[in-house]
Amino acid sequence: MSKVVERWNFHPNSPWLRGIRPEKTVEFSEAFGAWNIYGFAEVEQVLGDHETFSAKTAAYAAVQVDEKFQQGDISQMDPPEQTKYRKLIGRAFTPRVVSNLEPSIIKITDELLDAAREKGSFELVADLAYPLPVRVIADMLGVDSKDFDLFKGAAFDIIENMAGLDFVAGGEGIEEQIHSAEQRLQPLLDYMHGEVLARRKKPREDLLTYLTQAEEDGDRLTDTEVVNIANVLLITGHITSTMMVGNTMTCLDTEPDKRDRVREDRSLVPGAIEEALRLLPPAATLSRVTTREVEVGGVTIPAEQMILPWVSAANRDPRQFEDPDAFLPERTPNAHIVFGHGVHFCLGARLARLEGKIAVNALLDRYPDFQSDPEKPTTFFPSEDMVGVRSLHVLTK
Repeated sequence: MSKVVERWNFHPNSPWLRGIRPEKTVEFSEAFGAWNIYGFAEVEQVLGDHETFSAKTAAYAAVQVDEKFQQGDISQMDPPEQTKYRKLIGRAFTPRVVSNLEPSIIKITDELLDAAREKGSFELVADLAYPLPVRVIADMLGVDSKDFDLFKGAAFDIIENMAGLDFVAGGEGIEEQIHSAEQRLQPLLDYMHGEVLARRKKPREDLLTYLTQAEEDGDRLTDTEVVNIANVLLITGHITSTMMVGNTMTCLDTEPDKRDRVREDRSLVPGAIEEALRLLPPAATLSRVTTREVEVGGVTIPAEQMILPWVSAANRDPRQFEDPDAFLPERTPNAHIVFGHGVHFCLGARLARLEGKIAVNALLDRYPDFQSDPEKPTTFFPSEDMVGVRSLHVLTK
């Protein structure tokens, strides 16, 4: 068992993060009222067949969210509707667009690390892993990245108080908790709505203006749809990058010999990031609902059943990955499914990987012997369906 697995106290309901395999690849959970899918091939089957496993799960959840939060949410759409929205948004994340962002990402990274050095202390998440992707996406949208507190508050609120599994399982007090969190998100919705109205009146050269003007098959996005898309890009879009950088550096910190090897051979940096994603996937699980009776892993699942494909378990399936609990930066191939599979493959994956590569290289340049402060233990978010470092204090001397 790897040191990464041994060291961290992950959520008790995710034993595979501690090297313990589920007994079955498919099983029904009474607690969630849903089918847990743990095997790699089985999760890939679910995510790759949108006709049988629909993304429109909101109506089947134990807790219903306000409809205004769902308008424009492509994670709750199936083709052909999803295809239209995906084409509109995808134009902002083409290889050329992302490649052109590299100088800006390098500049922002250097500025953040310079600021941390001047301060004399360095907490990886607050000082780099969080603000880096927020500033990048804020710049793309054309909103003021000085409003970090509003963005961060909303993002952390979602992780800690609006976990996806709460929507599925329900339970005493959960509905009130989630609706309270929705109310706390309202200031961000109001903020973004104001930005959208400003672009309608006076267009600029930014992504938010593009979304207000974009047209597909004669249809344009409504103000509410633009607001929700922008918020998804701003909040959930940067959560993955934030956790990816934190998780990668945690893996390297845990195994100094591999940190040294990656530092000396920078061609291993992308592999270290992919391996950290596989071991500690920011989105541990997704959700789908069956549209018909179907067999998965030898188990027959009826129609209209909630499905939870556990990406975090699938990425440790020994049938797919040799020595699945080990952190191996040189692992090739590494066909994990952290960014999804099929029509819902993450649009921002290319940008996240670029941000991660730049950040990790910069950290290894400035902190060759990167080490967390033993007096301030690294912490993870307590969420069951997200895996990410919440704080990592770095020794600066």
